[in-house]
Amino acid sequence: MPQLKCKDLSLGYDGIEIIGGLSFEIEKGDYLCIIGENGSGKTTLMKTILGLKQQLSGTVEFGDGLKRSAVGYLPQQTDAQKDFPASVWEIVLSGCLNKMGARPFYSKKEKQLALENIERMRLTKLKKRCYRELSGGQQQRVLLARALCATKDILLLDEPVAGLDPKVTAEMYALIDELNKKDKTTIIMISHDIRAALKYADKILHIGDTVFFGTKEEYLSDSSLGFGKEGAV
Repeated sequence: MPQLKCKDLSLGYDGIEIIGGLSFEIEKGDYLCIIGENGSGKTTLMKTILGLKQQLSGTVEFGDGLKRSAVGYLPQQTDAQKDFPASVWEIVLSGCLNKMGARPFYSKKEKQLALENIERMRLTKLKKRCYRELSGGQQQRVLLARALCATKDILLLDEPVAGLDPKVTAEMYALIDELNKKDKTTIIMISHDIRAALKYADKILHIGDTVFFGTKEEYLSDSSLGFGKEGAV
């Protein structure tokens, strides 16, 4: 069974549909980029997969032993969240909350996992720093480390490079690509950057007036999307 299967999804607000008949499957180790116009429902879809929002109809199914509670999530940040007064260590460790059950304290294993992900995201020297004192790129790496504490199987990333300068953007994309290629972590990423989507992803989900799901090669060859080979990198 696929790691994630969405079938005939209808998404919207207050009962008003913004997209319907959405179906796609993700296998373990896939790298999917979700692209489309503003307001097309990309973030709504991601929140529906996470169970944070209820679909109007259709189903979201997890397979391969994956549970919804074990999905890592890196959301878009609000200005208030960027000013959060907690340490890097505290924020990364909070990614283990779903593993704690009824226990009031983190276990040694959970603390070790947080430490490993801090090191993995090259944040060791920033471990005791206050989150709001960090640069935008550093904050995103903290949130990615936090998401990795929730799972090593599948990550949902909502515009992870938004607002970052080109150098930091390239570094962030490289980290995400390493997680996918080296660790076989499934990546589902919302992006406005079609060039990056075509460079890193192996599958594309385009939603909006036109809906497409398939490989990036199929996406480039689909003339109905009005994209063509001119966008290839």
